[in-house]
Amino acid sequence: MGWWQVDADTLAGGRFVVSPLSEAISSLKLLQLHAPAAHPGDRAWLDAHLPAFRRKVAEDPLLPLLLKCAFRPTWNADFITPTPVGDAKQDFAQELERVRAASADSVLCDLAVALGGPPPAELLRTDLAERAAALLDWVWRETVLPEWPRRRRVLEADIVSRTAQLSRGGWATALGGMRPGMRWLGGDRLQINTQDNPPREVAGAQLLFVPVSFATSWVSWEGRRRFAVVYPCAGALAELGCGRASAPEALAALLGPARAGILVLLGSPKSTTQLVALTGLALGSVGRHLKVLLDARLVRRMRAGRSVLYYRTEPGDGLVHAQDRAQT
Repeated sequence: MGWWQVDADTLAGGRFVVSPLSEAISSLKLLQLHAPAAHPGDRAWLDAHLPAFRRKVAEDPLLPLLLKCAFRPTWNADFITPTPVGDAKQDFAQELERVRAASADSVLCDLAVALGGPPPAELLRTDLAERAAALLDWVWRETVLPEWPRRRRVLEADIVSRTAQLSRGGWATALGGMRPGMRWLGGDRLQINTQDNPPREVAGAQLLFVPVSFATSWVSWEGRRRFAVVYPCAGALAELGCGRASAPEALAALLGPARAGILVLLGSPKSTTQLVALTGLALGSVGRHLKVLLDARLVRRMRAGRSVLYYRTEPGDGLVHAQDRAQT
């Protein structure tokens, strides 16, 4: 199996960050693979953007081959998935420059590692990094940027959720199920996949955890200085963030659509930050709805580290489930 040796200080300094470039790479990987999507929202997004993506790729006869060689089943060419820096001030253009600036020699070396052998003769050229960067820029502008504010809120909500898990159950809980094959093995070992790769020493490095919207994931590192785990946002958050959470009609009539929607979302504990991200409501509106639900004993709250989490009570569950049964 593939695992990292992570000492206690490095793990304690681990950070959750949002990376616009990683979001664009995740979108590109889904468009490139266009396999059956894990969530209905992924499928709908693919249906909306795949035709234009195919036309864009067809404009450059080298792009299909480059993508096929850069994204392999068990390895990505490093130049196209640079490790995030973890600086909140970095925007997409600054992150993308790291792809564009990759030297021709390093690109070919990265492709050879991904392929397990020399790249095809057609790719023995010096402009592959620029071509890859131009395609990522197109993916960002055409498929990510129009909905980036909503996506970012959902990713930030995932970080809040993971941080709450960390405060309640430690790293083993927060990392469990983050990506396929990943789990805390105990001691100082973090299993990152089920592949037969030698362990890597992560002690003293910067360790980053980066959520993305779609069911794609990968790990990357930059020497021994910085390591990153890019993981899919929690499915429930991703789905709800796409607007697929709706309250039963009768419940919405009883409580009002916004308040009923919040009650439905609180089937699992969530903070006000998460609720703002998932509903699109203003913070003040969410707070007012929560107060009414608290006063009615339909929800309770608890503290988890620095966050206050809200969750449905038994009467709240009964009300939601009764309306669900009435609709079916």
